[in-house]
Amino acid sequence: MESKSNPLSRIGFPFTTSHQLLNLSKIRFRNHWLLCIVIRTATCSTKCQAEVLTSAVAEESVESEANNSSPTKEDSMQIFKKWGCNENEISKLFTRRPSLRNADLVQLQSKLSLLTGLGLTSSDLVKIVNCRPRFLSSRINHYFDERIEYFTQLFGSKDMLCKAIVRNPSLLTYDFHSKIKPTIALYDRVGVSGNDLISMLLSRPTLIPRTSFNDDKLEYIRKTGVLKGTKMYKYIVTLIAISRLETIQEKVANLEKFGISEDEVLALFGRSPLLLTLSVDKVQRNMTFVVATLKLPAIIVLKYPFLLFNNLEAAMKPRLVLAGKIQDMGLSPEIKGRAAILRALRMAEKRFLKAYVSCHPQDVADELMEVYRNAKCIKRLAEGSKKIERKGFPF
Repeated sequence: MESKSNPLSRIGFPFTTSHQLLNLSKIRFRNHWLLCIVIRTATCSTKCQAEVLTSAVAEESVESEANNSSPTKEDSMQIFKKWGCNENEISKLFTRRPSLRNADLVQLQSKLSLLTGLGLTSSDLVKIVNCRPRFLSSRINHYFDERIEYFTQLFGSKDMLCKAIVRNPSLLTYDFHSKIKPTIALYDRVGVSGNDLISMLLSRPTLIPRTSFNDDKLEYIRKTGVLKGTKMYKYIVTLIAISRLETIQEKVANLEKFGISEDEVLALFGRSPLLLTLSVDKVQRNMTFVVATLKLPAIIVLKYPFLLFNNLEAAMKPRLVLAGKIQDMGLSPEIKGRAAILRALRMAEKRFLKAYVSCHPQDVADELMEVYRNAKCIKRLAEGSKKIERKGFPF
């Protein structure tokens, strides 16, 4: 039987089989892939060379700029140096307030310019920042000109104002209209103004923020018997003004427990206003020593207030121990009798040692001095475990 020929073979078109087509496509794909690798490798090589060239040019540019000594970015240290601070002062500023290293340079320059106008120096700035670390972070530019004009009139000169600012930098940060002016006006109404007020502002930096008056406080001032215009008036007024009413009442009651009347206590405050600065605990311990150990009447402190001020452990008790030793050894002069005891307790340390220790022969003086030193080393019972109770500032 005659085989049939493929119809496609009759056509003059060069068709191939599927197996041949697959082999041909693989060959073409392989050639294309190799071509891509060659091209891509060449391209990468070209790019790398370009990048290296660009990097080299950039490095040369940086070196050129460095060689030309281009100005470095200014920092807070340079600003302080330009203002007049030396290395030691800058170190103190950064130690007390580390955030000044990263301070806003524009604001820092502005604030330093304001301080320059006042006449403050670099040493003054160190004292100010040491006292108020956040001073240069505060808004001292608020009402600055009005504030300075007001304070210059109050203190009489810029030199005195600078002294007050160094003593209390918060004068530039207190709220001017709601705190400073009303407080100054308040003292003026109760009779403390001019030089008296200036001296109090310099001696008590917290006078402005802690002042408060009410009827009870004004009554206490009246009962002290201190008249306006007298030397003690400014002291008693300011101390009562910055003290809490509850604290004043507590201190009056503390002395009343020993049989002293309220009127006598307030009269004592009028003669010795600084008694208001003593803690209740100190006054109570000293009064107990006077009454129980010295066997003196409680009212003696009205005549001799130093008995409340003296240090009990460092002065009064050691001197009493030495008085007993002198008496046991039969030495003279003795510390015996009320007048002699009060005189010995009132003396300054150097004068006391000269009067009762150094006047004896060297061997005796050495023995007495050893007794006196040992007595000074005796600490209060359970002092180390005492719980400290803080009631706030000031008294």
